[in-house]
Amino acid sequence: MKKIIECVPNFSEGQDMGIIKQITDAIESTEGVKLLNVDPGKGTNRTVVTFVGDENAVVEAAFRAISKAAELIDMRTHKGEHPRFGATDVCPFIPIANATMEDCIACAKKLGERVGKELKIPVYLYEYAATAPHRKNLASVRAGEYEGIAQKIKLPDWKPDYGPAELNEKTGNIAIGGRDFLVAYNVNLNTTSVRRANSVAFDVREAGRKVKNEKGEEVNQPGACKAVKGIGWYIPEYGIAQVSMNLTNINITPVHIAFDECVKSAYNRGMRVTGSELIGLMPLKALLDAGKYFLEKQSRSTGLSEDELIKIAVKSMGLDELTPFDPNKRIIEYMLQDSNSSPLINMSLTKFANETASESPAPGGGSISAYAGVLGISLGTMVANLSAHKKGWDERWKEFSHWAEKGQVLKDQLLKLVDEDTKAFNKIMDAFGLPKSSDAEKTLRKKAIQEATKYAIEIPFTVMELSLSSMDIIKAMAETGNPNSVSDAGVGALCARTAVYGAFLNVKINAAGFEDKTYVEEKLKTGKSILDKAMSMEKEILNIVETKIAS
Repeated sequence: MKKIIECVPNFSEGQDMGIIKQITDAIESTEGVKLLNVDPGKGTNRTVVTFVGDENAVVEAAFRAISKAAELIDMRTHKGEHPRFGATDVCPFIPIANATMEDCIACAKKLGERVGKELKIPVYLYEYAATAPHRKNLASVRAGEYEGIAQKIKLPDWKPDYGPAELNEKTGNIAIGGRDFLVAYNVNLNTTSVRRANSVAFDVREAGRKVKNEKGEEVNQPGACKAVKGIGWYIPEYGIAQVSMNLTNINITPVHIAFDECVKSAYNRGMRVTGSELIGLMPLKALLDAGKYFLEKQSRSTGLSEDELIKIAVKSMGLDELTPFDPNKRIIEYMLQDSNSSPLINMSLTKFANETASESPAPGGGSISAYAGVLGISLGTMVANLSAHKKGWDERWKEFSHWAEKGQVLKDQLLKLVDEDTKAFNKIMDAFGLPKSSDAEKTLRKKAIQEATKYAIEIPFTVMELSLSSMDIIKAMAETGNPNSVSDAGVGALCARTAVYGAFLNVKINAAGFEDKTYVEEKLKTGKSILDKAMSMEKEILNIVETKIAS
């Protein structure tokens, strides 16, 4: 599998879009790199850029960007709210997919050596790439900022890891490292006071604040959130003060918890949080978890679609207060996904029907069976959500929320299989189209056909398993759900049974061309068992439905 490494350089320019464009053009000129996000800040006079690629591509793109920034940005005239000590202030590498922290450390060292040697910029390795404990924390490396580095760089403890041990007046220094995924996140306050914003930041951040104990000794009072760094600042661009945070491990402190702690602190200090601002990108899970968190606070079902959960998260945290928030441009998984990978499920109902009715053999019965399964569990999930919100059933909302969440998982899995079944069919067609002029080509062609055929058996078989599982939820909703929606549960059962039966027909027709008869026999035997269970479940559910309708 291809390694994907993220690089998030921060440049000390947030006002001149012409300069920023030249830097990002340098990044995009590198083959194998995808630019994901460019986030300039006028008040901070700083731009955060996010791009991804393999090890070699991200290092090359980062070098080109740093080189262009060194050419265009003069730190002797730079002013901004954010701490900084260089034209390219910091350049971290983050493992995203099939990559390790060791890969990122290697990237940091390779880039650092080249920047120091070719660009004559003092380089400090930080975080996981740090060469000494006192260099691990970025704040320590950058302490004194640009104005203080002329003296600091002369100290033995602060000799650069690469490059000259003397001030480069134009470019300043650069910190390059490997780190975990970090969410840069600002919370907006209804004040212009930096001091009051700092008081909230000190309440929330892990480092807390210095206080005097009963003996008059200065001690540290930790803040509410671990793995959170924060300061307060004023942003003239927006006319407000913010709590600016780096969430270094959102598994320890999620975004929504940091937000709520700011809300509590601000309220206790006579202020109000009005919204928040994401800098760069965040993982999908962070927004889904936030959506569920705020729904739970309202005693509402969390079994909603990704789109709805994201919408709840954005509105609850006011992520769209200062600028529009487009999930497709701010969620890293959405930025990385191939827009052409799921053509069927992204079609309108009319276009999907027309495509099915065309002379093309795909989508065929397998994709339609998967979609029947989608419709079946969607109806079951709908009944669960309606039941969670039914007047007078408030004490049962968690029960139905649990069913709805399980339904959403099955729905999303089946949705993927709508396109995957058509892909499986196309793989068989591609295999049959391979050359067969020589014995070697015939051998490779036969192997490819068998592999594609096995895959075309596994996909509809998975549809059978998932659709049968969905019938447990549908049955529970027929038995205990909102009685006004019991017919919907019945229709859901009909769709789920159709999905199982239809998928089994595809298993059987594809199994006819597979040579491993032991495998085929086992699949057909298990498939028949699944179908029998689905038929029995359908009968049970419809009996429940008919009884409730008649009563």
